[in-house]
Amino acid sequence: MSGATVLSVVGARPQFIKAFPVSRLLRERLSEVLVHTGQHYDFGMSDVFFEELDIPEPDYNLGVGSANHATQTAEMLRRIDEVVETERPDLLLVYGDTNSTLAGALVAAKRNVPVAHVEAGLRSDNWAMPEEVNRVLTDRCSDLLFVPSARAAETLAAEGITDGVAVTGDVMYDAITRVRDRAPPAASVLDDLGYGDGEYALATVHRQANTDDPTRLASVVEGLASSPRPVVVPLHPRTEDALKRHDLWERATGELDVIEPVGYLEFVGLLDGAERVATDSGGVQKEAFYLDTRCVTLRDETEWVETVEAGWNELVGADAEAIRAALRRTDDLSEKPSLYGDGRAAERVVDEVVGRLRTRP
Repeated sequence: MSGATVLSVVGARPQFIKAFPVSRLLRERLSEVLVHTGQHYDFGMSDVFFEELDIPEPDYNLGVGSANHATQTAEMLRRIDEVVETERPDLLLVYGDTNSTLAGALVAAKRNVPVAHVEAGLRSDNWAMPEEVNRVLTDRCSDLLFVPSARAAETLAAEGITDGVAVTGDVMYDAITRVRDRAPPAASVLDDLGYGDGEYALATVHRQANTDDPTRLASVVEGLASSPRPVVVPLHPRTEDALKRHDLWERATGELDVIEPVGYLEFVGLLDGAERVATDSGGVQKEAFYLDTRCVTLRDETEWVETVEAGWNELVGADAEAIRAALRRTDDLSEKPSLYGDGRAAERVVDEVVGRLRTRP
């Protein structure tokens, strides 16, 4: 195994966070080549995460940028394939469910390079979601499947996938336990607004199903505007464009506290200090759970079903009345179970990767 190389592919905010604890440990035992596809490419969505988390500078930044799914994925395939041809890695590591994930897995499968998938086995059962397509196809290409929970392993087994599956826990839990103490308090992030802990709700909206549908987006804005507390919205560039395109910008900025995108540490501080969060992000649902923040999910389904069953997450879709009710609900939360490991998922991932490369001919 001496000199074995792992090529890690990232491209979007959640993947930078997941790579943060894994890359550190990986580089202690193997050689890592880090590839940033450029799926998220502006400072607020990309560079700031590398700076704050001290993630190693990418060896390759492919600069793919924004495009429709077919164009973006095709360009990633072409450029990742060139990197694989140059680097000849022993294993390719992907995270989550983005176009970057699928492109990396497909290139490796075509090149007969083993694929390891962090956050495997998740399903929303909604094939209209591009992320669902990405995660299912990536799992089918993968040789090592690192699942965050026993339920995810059961999901894979039901699909006939049992070889190479390891229940590691969630690497995002590793990340948040490492940075929580470094996150600035919400009051300092919201200095201009003057809010302290528990005095506001937080909201993030970015999924295509919500931003590209003017009726859904208008309903989300209406629901958020009915919150009994001020709603702080760090605005995703896609959402800003959609609000302006659908003539909702004035209402959103008039009734919600819209702020610029924030870095990961600032976001953790905001999420930790919020009375509750409304989001359509899978990652934020988990982060809220880890930070003991009540979550309202602006989707009709979730891949993190355990958080809903535990009572800490409520699915409301884009229904304004359901959002309003969830933001006003005051019933006590049940005792929070331990669902996604003990904060040592990255260590287990790296152990499994090293073990795989030791036994590979």
